[in-house]
Amino acid sequence: MHIIATIFIGLIVGLVARFLKPGDDSMGWIMTILLGIGGSLAATYGGQALGIYHAGQSAGFIGAVVGAIVLLVIYNLIRKN
Repeated sequence: MHIIATIFIGLIVGLVARFLKPGDDSMGWIMTILLGIGGSLAATYGGQALGIYHAGQSAGFIGAVVGAIVLLVIYNLIRKN
């Protein structure tokens, strides 16, 4: 059940990141989910390691969205080259 919740949260975070970042982001559902999961993992563990927030705080979701936006920008830069 934990993996299904992770995929669902990754989808939500990926969709929010794609909505907030301007421009054309033509990618499928799988890439959106992977982007959201990657952003969530990077921001969650990075934010907790830096002491910005603790596990279970609402700042974790905001950090996950910011991490997914950063990954989306990097993905677009790599894909254009």
